[in-house]
Amino acid sequence: MALGKIIRKRREQMNLTLDEVSHRTGYSKPYLSTIETGKVRNPPGDELLRKLENLLEFESGLLVHIAHMEKLPADIRQAFEKSQAENEQWRALINQVVNEGGDIDQLTARINELKIKSRENTEKVTTAGKMVPVINNLSAGYPVDFDDKGYPPGGADDYVRCPDLHDPNAFAVRVVGDSMEPKYHQGDIIIFSPVSEVRSGDDCFVRMTDPHETTFKQVFFEDGGNIRLQPRNYNYAPVILPREKINGLWRAVIRYEQLLS
Repeated sequence: MALGKIIRKRREQMNLTLDEVSHRTGYSKPYLSTIETGKVRNPPGDELLRKLENLLEFESGLLVHIAHMEKLPADIRQAFEKSQAENEQWRALINQVVNEGGDIDQLTARINELKIKSRENTEKVTTAGKMVPVINNLSAGYPVDFDDKGYPPGGADDYVRCPDLHDPNAFAVRVVGDSMEPKYHQGDIIIFSPVSEVRSGDDCFVRMTDPHETTFKQVFFEDGGNIRLQPRNYNYAPVILPREKINGLWRAVIRYEQLLS
């Protein structure tokens, strides 16, 4: 259960309104609401969390711990939580041996079972993936000049981490314009993977020749060797180009949607 849901559930159990919590903690009602609904960009600070722990009668340090866990990358958090669960199982087994005794063969079998489960859990942990460079803003309208920082990507002003994406040449751009709405919106970050096969109908980063331009469009391979660059927003007209006018097509594989402007 997310931090905000935990806080809201306890507040409602205690019949407290957001106004009351705001008055007693000194933090604004709108901000507290964004925490409860999960719309806040980052977990709240420790000072507020300690006030909420005291007001809502949580165990001291519980909300702070949860917030710190939510700040961890998903793969590290998953590994930590699995480790905690395994430690609890081992403690229970040790207590059984100390307090209850038990058949040695049954205990040995249980120990082997826990070892196997531990190995399986380790193998299932999601890897952190790579840091993908955000190389430029990408027009989702008409083609524009592309002032990139080099391709395959090298340095960048910003990076995004993509779990389970290990294409060494993957790159990201921020969408500008509205021609790919409603699927993509201005400010979204799109990850493109050069190793992914491009098929007709895919959304692609398109690089053109003479003039050197790029755009973001749905790509269709037409009869006769032409390529149709189709905006998803039908207020914009498609562009049809011969294959030799395009020197790069890279398929979109991940989208990070901008929820707050």
